[in-house]
Amino acid sequence: MLSDILSLEIFFSLLFLLLVIVFFRHFLTRLRIRQKQGSFKKPVRFDRNLIVIGAGAGGLVTAYIAAAAKAKVTLIETHKMGGDCLNYGCIPSKALIKTARVVTQMRHASRYGLADVEVVVSFKQVMQRVSAVIRRIAPHDSVERYTRLGVEVLPGYGRLIDPWTVEITDHHGKVRRLSSRSIVLATGATPVVPALPGLEDVGYVTSDTLWQRLAEMNAPPQRLIVLGGGPIGCELAQSLSRLGAGITQVEVGSRLLLHEDPDVSSLVQQSLEADNVTVLTEHQALRCEQIGNEKYLIVSCQGQEKTLQFDVLLCAVGRVPRLSGYGLETLGIDTETTVVTNLALQTRYPHIFAVGDVAGPYQFTHTASHQAGYAAINALFGLFKTFKVDYRVIPSVTFIDPEVARVGLNEQQARAQDIPYAVSRYDLKELDRAIADGADSGFIKVLTVPGKDKILGVTIVSEYAGELIAEYVLAMKHGLGLNKILATVHAYPTWVEANKAVAGEWKRQQVSPRLLYWLEKYHDWRR
Repeated sequence: MLSDILSLEIFFSLLFLLLVIVFFRHFLTRLRIRQKQGSFKKPVRFDRNLIVIGAGAGGLVTAYIAAAAKAKVTLIETHKMGGDCLNYGCIPSKALIKTARVVTQMRHASRYGLADVEVVVSFKQVMQRVSAVIRRIAPHDSVERYTRLGVEVLPGYGRLIDPWTVEITDHHGKVRRLSSRSIVLATGATPVVPALPGLEDVGYVTSDTLWQRLAEMNAPPQRLIVLGGGPIGCELAQSLSRLGAGITQVEVGSRLLLHEDPDVSSLVQQSLEADNVTVLTEHQALRCEQIGNEKYLIVSCQGQEKTLQFDVLLCAVGRVPRLSGYGLETLGIDTETTVVTNLALQTRYPHIFAVGDVAGPYQFTHTASHQAGYAAINALFGLFKTFKVDYRVIPSVTFIDPEVARVGLNEQQARAQDIPYAVSRYDLKELDRAIADGADSGFIKVLTVPGKDKILGVTIVSEYAGELIAEYVLAMKHGLGLNKILATVHAYPTWVEANKAVAGEWKRQQVSPRLLYWLEKYHDWRR
């Protein structure tokens, strides 16, 4: 009988065994943690539930969630609230790009049935607008706002003294120490400065320092070299050229945007060259020289040296995480190119987390915010359960004109990983709204599992590509295929209709020629 099999004795024996297993696992976990902690002594009580070092996107979201959960949280920032994105990256660059786009539309108004306008660019006013945009958004990330939300914000430099203690040195040299149950590192990244002979002598700017330099100018620089063909270099090259700067872009690789497919790179280069950017691919920067007041970059192409004269040299060859000066070495926290974490964003100390650029693997503001949610929950409630961050569907956007947006795999990645795929492509010259807007340059390319509608990746080169990609991000996140997109009503005439159109292209590819043959015979018979 069932009662004989599931007797009380057996039930309590199994329950006892389960409790022993849980206890033993917990004991081993605590033992491993204690071994990692070494000689450091854990406080009996803590000053804070959470300390966050860095007030960029990752740090701000982490602190916001912790305060909303009524934890006692301290946020430490050594420079400007909002981090790189607000002050030197996303916001100023997009403000500049918008002005540059308006200038281009006015200069080419005849495309819209109007008279072309000879635009007089007041560069000083352009840069004042950029500053005004930053000032308008700054209150969203301000000390005052976060204080109202319940976050203690401390200006200063935070450094780990032991696994639970952070030493904060303020701008006057005053030092205080706080202990915390959990700590989140959100220290961001800094521009790479290439090791070019003579670079320090001639001077240069990065994507961080460029804005101050431009704000001091009354006119756009007439000889500006952009070193680097990635997203930052392409965005700044195009927008500044549209505003009247003389731009030469130097890229060591065979094409711009090397992480994208070749057809994307080709269209991007055509677009930049149409905006008077001189693009030099396969050019290796060798050294910098100064003769009198004139500055030169020496490059090599196919074994031949060339001399490029410049007034301003912008180094846009990438960004690296800020890893030094935070006490990571003292604690033995592993750092390779980033702080090493598991999928719960924990370092070797389970109560110390890292998010954003310092953690990788993506250097996107939206990824930092995404990670911050996981880090905050794990830091506050990890005693009960930890959650693993989900990197399956991370979009990216390069804000040139036309924009380049991608999520998931592109063709070169699929080939490199030996993943079978089918391609469905829709050219925007077929889209009514794109034609009406005079912006029909570009395409949507969707990679799917062969014979199925499962989406492996999407690349969009288009006006509003950053908006169009959202439907695919949602679909991939929730396992929706192209059939679902095709069955969804999209308003006419809109840009997002292109998403349905490419799904229709995929559907047509699935119909076999033999079926079409018999359909034709059927209709002949019906007549």
